[in-house]
Amino acid sequence: MAFVTPLRWAVFVSIALFALRLQLAGHVGFGDAEALYICYGLHPQPAYLDHPGFVGQVARWLGAPSPLKTHLLTAVLATAVPWIGGLAARAAGAPWSRAARTVLALALAPEMAVGLFGLTPDLLMATAWLGALTLALFALSRPPSSFAAFAATLGVGALVGIATLSKVSALLLALALAASLGFRALRPRLRTFAPWAAALLVLLLLAPVVLWEVQNGSPMLRHRLITTQSQAGLSFRNLGALLGGQLVYVSPVLLVASGFVAVDLYRRRAEDAASRLLWLCTVVPGVVLAALCLWSKVAEPHWLAPAYLPLAIHAARSERVGPKLAVASLVTGAALTLLTWLWVATELPPRLLGGLYQPKYDLANDLVAWGPGGRLLDDAVTRTALETHRLPVVVGPHWVVCAQAQAALGNRAPVGCNTPQRDDFDRWYPRSRWLDAPVVLLVYDSRFPLDPKLELPGRTVKSRSKVEVRRGGRVVRTIWVTRLDKTEGVGQLGADTWGRSPAVRTRSSSAEGSGFGVVSNVSP
Repeated sequence: MAFVTPLRWAVFVSIALFALRLQLAGHVGFGDAEALYICYGLHPQPAYLDHPGFVGQVARWLGAPSPLKTHLLTAVLATAVPWIGGLAARAAGAPWSRAARTVLALALAPEMAVGLFGLTPDLLMATAWLGALTLALFALSRPPSSFAAFAATLGVGALVGIATLSKVSALLLALALAASLGFRALRPRLRTFAPWAAALLVLLLLAPVVLWEVQNGSPMLRHRLITTQSQAGLSFRNLGALLGGQLVYVSPVLLVASGFVAVDLYRRRAEDAASRLLWLCTVVPGVVLAALCLWSKVAEPHWLAPAYLPLAIHAARSERVGPKLAVASLVTGAALTLLTWLWVATELPPRLLGGLYQPKYDLANDLVAWGPGGRLLDDAVTRTALETHRLPVVVGPHWVVCAQAQAALGNRAPVGCNTPQRDDFDRWYPRSRWLDAPVVLLVYDSRFPLDPKLELPGRTVKSRSKVEVRRGGRVVRTIWVTRLDKTEGVGQLGADTWGRSPAVRTRSSSAEGSGFGVVSNVSP
């Protein structure tokens, strides 16, 4: 029927996804990595061990936000991202009837529909990345010396800077855009002030991060490329993780459609300036990020996500994907997205799977556990302060617990982290301070079983409280808070204690896990 046009479908899908996101916003808390980014907002810095500081700045702008307030913002941004892609397709010459294909592809790709739910660097980078491509394509449609081209190119510089302040991997977008100026049709633009002004703007935006790294011994660079890469190296295991991850995160059918679009873009790469730009913005990030995934054992499949964005734009210009494949791709994406929503928003998983269900492997439990856990910890801080007339220090055994604790408490109490490797908490509240604290509240959950006396030796257990979090009639997470008061000789952990810590037995680099956003935790 004429009424059922791609553009109307795009509007309908966006409204439906927005409604699902709003429902989740009132139902879940922070994911573990998302909680860490909320902590960034409580401790403003130009950069952190995992990422530059823009995501923390956004959290700070929100004002120590609640999960609901945060997810209302991310629901709006995540719903807007596909439409920014649609604007990019329009700037590349596609009418809205075809640009709607881009909107639908981006809206229903699982790693976008699901992964952009939380406040993460990925959400902010995706928004700025697509915005930069939109303005770059618009600038190409205007005369090189025109004011419109200058303003759009300056906007590209600003958005590339913001994207890089979200995730360092956005430097690959800057490299691809710079390489596109080598195309014969674009060389006259090098004789204008616009690209140089854009480059200067990028440098100015990144200067605080660069200075921070230089002045502090390159903590982010060392953490990303050295500390967390002790087991790096090319392997079939990494290849399998990369290929398998694309099948899950993109979906098999949409991956096939992306392949057809990529082949078409390759064949047309010299056809016009827009095709050359889209091709370079696909291949430059794609090759570098794929190589990193093959080399790094801690790589995540969503690292390749930026390479798919230009393909989604080109899909509006390509005839290679037929109606049946297009519909199958979108239906598959919609089905996987709905399945994920059902998994997170309902109690079906533990009820349906019965004895096969393993709570500690279900990331959805991270999103619901720390509502009760946060209240338990807050009550413990209040009670301890009243009993001891001093503010207790909260300590966790792993960064995921420490991040959730800090996000729940805000600045009510200092939080330290007893991980074997240095993490951001070592800068915010060093071990030398919390080891000598008179009163410590040790918070941990059932993912990290421990003996408080062994975790923090030389202290006396004064009290212990817990909360059991249930889904589908089953206990999926237990959270404990143990009060430990200082005795003589406290101030240093022995080497044997480090070995017994559960954090030693778990990957300890910050923001590790799986997923693009709420489920995308590691990013290059």
